Amino acid sequence: MLDINFIRNNPDKVKQAIDHKHENASNVDQILELDTQRRSLIHACEQLKSKRNEKSKEVSELKKNGHDASRIIEETKKIGDDVKSLEEKLKELEPQITNLLLRIPNIPAADVPIGKDASDNVIVKTWGQRKTFDFTPLPHWELGRMLNILDMERSSKISGSGFILLKGLGAKLERALYCFMLDLHTREHGYTELFPPFLVNRTSMTGTGQLPKLEEDMYRTAADDLFLVPTAEVPVTNIHRDEILSYKDLPIYYTAYTPCFRREAGSYGKDTRGIIRVHQFNKVELVKLVRPETSYTELESLLANAEKVLQLLGLEYRVAKLSTGDMSFAAAKCYDIEVWAPGLDKFLEVSSCSNFEDFQARRINIRFRDEDGKLRFVHTLNGSGLALPRTVIAILETYQQQDGTVIIPEVLQPYMREIKAITRQ
Repeated sequence: MLDINFIRNNPDKVKQAIDHKHENASNVDQILELDTQRRSLIHACEQLKSKRNEKSKEVSELKKNGHDASRIIEETKKIGDDVKSLEEKLKELEPQITNLLLRIPNIPAADVPIGKDASDNVIVKTWGQRKTFDFTPLPHWELGRMLNILDMERSSKISGSGFILLKGLGAKLERALYCFMLDLHTREHGYTELFPPFLVNRTSMTGTGQLPKLEEDMYRTAADDLFLVPTAEVPVTNIHRDEILSYKDLPIYYTAYTPCFRREAGSYGKDTRGIIRVHQFNKVELVKLVRPETSYTELESLLANAEKVLQLLGLEYRVAKLSTGDMSFAAAKCYDIEVWAPGLDKFLEVSSCSNFEDFQARRINIRFRDEDGKLRFVHTLNGSGLALPRTVIAILETYQQQDGTVIIPEVLQPYMREIKAITRQ
């Protein structure tokens, strides 16, 4: 959420930023109009309260001197009724303003490229050598069927399209990956591992920015008004909601494995083959709560932490700085990490690493007291470290052999009980 004072003092800048993110800029004018009404009501209310205090003093003086105070008492009562009326109007205005503020996206950082969509993203880094094959590499769904480790037909029978059933060494590979990632991030990168709830309330979803904008893309349990987590970002970032931290507590690094659930209502018909786009998938998340002055250095560090996973797996990838038109609603700056999938002959996003500045912290009220005792909002960051279905795709397609077997990357072999290759089961 943006600071109302910032919007009030920079309306054109906010409108321009909203336009660059292809959101509705008309909300700004509505907010400013309601804010003007609110401030006018507050001013009138304060004046009436001051007048009421003066009248109360008059009543006290009259009574003390034995005079009739009934007329002043009636005037005081009338003023009190007027105050109550104004306060009721304020109560009606506040949620209207808040609702509009929740629909204003974050302001992109100064170095974010302005663009309409992903075609305007800027590739800032490539890593690894393109693997060459002396045969035509197969896509992962064919490898999965040949090796009997992926069964999309039966998963569809159980749950419908867009769900995964991994079997045998396929399931073991999935488990090996998220265990490896958690160990890497906790042992080498300094993150504290968490195991959060997979269901969260509406307040939590609103706090990190999924609601109200993306409600149609979420899975919701109507009876309890709870949401299946679209990412561990939601429960983990909300851990310190409504808390005041000490500067000595910062920075805070958390990592967590969760399944993630997304209806992706606006993505029907896209990437229907295999497990590129699914409704349930596993992911290891990285979350940081940091001081404002260090947040962009922390973003680069978080990005490097996520990249390290792919480097150790020996997978080719690239890093894209997202344009304004491709960034999320809540992000001020975001990098995507895209891994190369030879069987598909394209890059696949496996991580988005974002700095939200104080956008989320304002929504969920996470502050810290600095060395001078001043209360300030923290900056929040998160990134996938990594998302598994597409990482699995890259491993299967990159390490496939001509006979259809798949070599297990060396760093994963200890997690696979030293199994070195996936063969037909």
